[in-house]
This record gives sequence, structure tokens and C-alpha cells, in this order.
Amino acid sequence: QVQLVESGGGLVQAGGSLRLSCAASGSIFSINAMAWYRQGPGMQRELVAHISHGDSADYADSVKGRFTISRENANNTIYLQMNSLKPEDTAVYYCNANVSKAFWDPGTMYWGQGAQVTVSS
Repeated sequence: QVQLVESGGGLVQAGGSLRLSCAASGSIFSINAMAWYRQGPGMQRELVAHISHGDSADYADSVKGRFTISRENANNTIYLQMNSLKPEDTAVYYCNANVSKAFWDPGTMYWGQGAQVTVSS
């Protein structure tokens, strides 16, 4: 089994910064792509940022230039540095990882439990 544990959420004023972390543990041979999603009140879950095993990153247009995704492969951890936060960034942020348990395993998607980020105006 694989677990993803997020940390770093909280309450911040508009213009402030937060850093989310997501650590993967368990039966892991390799972690392929990892990503952060978010789900605001009454909204569908949306992709915020994605990073490949080779550190190629992509971002939603709404966060480009403000958020940075990074990963530490040695620790099976990814981060989301969020700067210049806006009230519309308020959401539950979910970590997502595609994990292979053996060299022949194409991977399975796993989700973290979610971290609340609230940005006050």
C-alpha cells in the first residue's frame, strides 16, 4: 500500500505565501508523475500543477508565475510553493502521485487526504 501525507496548509492573508508538502511512503519502486489538485467550495477538482519524473513542470494558467512545484526524488516528496495568494486560491489542495511497485508496473494513482488553504481578503 502507498500513503500520501500532506502538510503545510492554513490561513493566510491575501498576498501572503504558504508551502505545501506531500510525502509518499509504502510499497514504492518508483514515482512517476506527481501533481497538486485543488477543490474550492462548490467547485470541481482542478489540476494546479504537475511535475514529471524528469522535473518537467506545468501549471494552470490561474497560478502561473505565483506557484512553483518541485520534488525531491530521494525523499519521495513534492512541494507546492504558493506566493501572492489570492482569496480565489482558497480550496482543499490534494497531492496526487502515479506510483509503480515494480519495474513492470505501469503505475497506480494515489491521492492524499487534502490540506485546507484559506486566503482572507
